[in-house]
Amino acid sequence: MTTPWNRLRNDGTLRSHAINAENPKGEVGAAGSASSNLGPGRKGSAWYDLPAGSTLTLAEIEGSGVIRHIWMTITDRTEAGPFVLRDVILRAYWDGSDHPQVEVPLGDFFCNGFGTRALVTSEPIVVAPTGGMNSYFPMPFRSGARIELVSEHAGDIQGVFFQIDYTLGDDFAQWPGYFHAQWRRSNGTTALGEDHVIVDGIAGSGTYVGTYVALASLQRFWWGEGEVKFFVDGDTDLPTLCSTGLEDYAGGAWGFQNGLHPDPEPLPITFSAPYFGYPFASATDTTKASDFWTPMLPMHGMYRWHLPDPIFFRESLRVTLQQIGTWSHGLFERSDDISTTAYWYQNEIGAPFPQLPGVTARTPR
Repeated sequence: MTTPWNRLRNDGTLRSHAINAENPKGEVGAAGSASSNLGPGRKGSAWYDLPAGSTLTLAEIEGSGVIRHIWMTITDRTEAGPFVLRDVILRAYWDGSDHPQVEVPLGDFFCNGFGTRALVTSEPIVVAPTGGMNSYFPMPFRSGARIELVSEHAGDIQGVFFQIDYTLGDDFAQWPGYFHAQWRRSNGTTALGEDHVIVDGIAGSGTYVGTYVALASLQRFWWGEGEVKFFVDGDTDLPTLCSTGLEDYAGGAWGFQNGLHPDPEPLPITFSAPYFGYPFASATDTTKASDFWTPMLPMHGMYRWHLPDPIFFRESLRVTLQQIGTWSHGLFERSDDISTTAYWYQNEIGAPFPQLPGVTARTPR
């Protein structure tokens, strides 16, 4: 939703802070003290490096508050390989939890799947030129927060630029709960007729607020007839909420194309809107990581934010995506390469996530 202007009023309990390389602890009156060749306080510490195999703690915050904005940019490739945005993991922990409530490959969290940059202009996620990744999801915490970048990339990453804007003194009860985000992949491994699981195992009360889908089409013909299903509060065989197709769920229609006709071949139309979008479509390899002719499988990235239309649940939630295609002779079952990120809030910290696939198992096709 757009900014609730009443939240801009300060009742005297709130104070704004920012953590970046110029103020690593977000301390009052302590930002920008490092020296450069221009002298003290003249942009002396603007970034960190992220060596291969290391973990970089971006923020460690004590007290009650809300992370209101995250901005970040890193290179999307090094000499060691082109998939930095899939190799680096974003993790967040609330209130001293021993397991993360956010665990998503960095690019996918910001709707840049396949380890490839794409421009996104939406309410909670914005990716601006060139590779400026922004999150406006509010992330409340009662006693503390920790945000990390974990590199499983084969090479050192130089120049991690970031800023985390937050407030302290917030009343946790005035916010939607603990923010969660989880990534899953079905890499052509599901049986025909088997649905991709976006998320399951959510127990308790909360609000589901969004989905990002990165789909690589492993078969010819249209890939997006599958319905997104929300099994709420004990639903078993049938869900309470169900879309009518994947492009419908992402706010589009008729294949995101400039027409429905075999000749001339239709073209996809990418777009980005406040609550839904299809910002990425490509069948061209742009990595330049091979000397051979390497046409790429068609890849599609889309998002849907349930902000004006949240999915509320009281006891449990499971979200799935059917894999169904169509051609001139009717519907058929598919098994594609689908990676998804689920975003939701819970009143309490949720259970540990399934183990995140290793770096090789996350590599885009």
